[in-house]
Amino acid sequence: MDLATVLGLMGGITVVIFAIGEDGNFAQFVNIQGFIIVLGGTFASTMVKFPIQSFFKAIPIGLKAVVTNVDSNPLDIINKAIDVCENCRQSPKKLLAIEDNMGAVANLFFKKGLQMCADGKDSAYIRESLNADMNLYIVRQENSIKIFFSIAEAAPAFGMFGTLVGLIQMLSSLEDPTTVGKGLAVALLTTMYGVLVSYLFAQPVAEKLDSKLNSDSANRTLIIECVCLIQQLKNPTEMYDILESYLPENLRRKEDPSKESEK
Repeated sequence: MDLATVLGLMGGITVVIFAIGEDGNFAQFVNIQGFIIVLGGTFASTMVKFPIQSFFKAIPIGLKAVVTNVDSNPLDIINKAIDVCENCRQSPKKLLAIEDNMGAVANLFFKKGLQMCADGKDSAYIRESLNADMNLYIVRQENSIKIFFSIAEAAPAFGMFGTLVGLIQMLSSLEDPTTVGKGLAVALLTTMYGVLVSYLFAQPVAEKLDSKLNSDSANRTLIIECVCLIQQLKNPTEMYDILESYLPENLRRKEDPSKESEK
């Protein structure tokens, strides 16, 4: 679970509850008409922009991705790849020994590539297949990001629309003071609902998905290179020299893992 996302949402909700409930009167901040205007308008606008199947698939995919933490450290990926390759080089079964090492690999994308190696596929086939898998994954995630950004864009606009509706209702009934409050409540609360939906939910989710997609795409590119090197049974020194360029400066080692193990 991604604690930063969960704690951020909980913290934001806590701040909102504290702000609107300090005097203990939550009811004054509840307006069904304004709520329907903002949510209904926002989702209707978003569904106009995207196919309905994509819309209903992207929402759960995005929410699941944003609250789960499956990000892998690239150094861990490299070390695991070197371990697997070294075990295969030392085993008389060679690449068939990969199946004995797959239990220690948690990443499903990595496992898929290792299984291709064990099945005897060549590097070109493995690279092409994994690249296609990665590209389709990126397309699905980008679609979710676009939908959440669209929600973030539409919510404040419909909040302003609700404000105009409330002002019109208020101004058209000035002769009856008892109806002024209702129109004013719609005018103000719809703006608040729009801001909360956009800046507390949709936009942070979209930004987090975008950040995770960039990180995950970099890791998948690294995994593809690792799997191809394993298929070629490269020695650990060569593997580390090739894969080190995928690491940020703070994760690079002065010595490669194989040399450290020889000491």
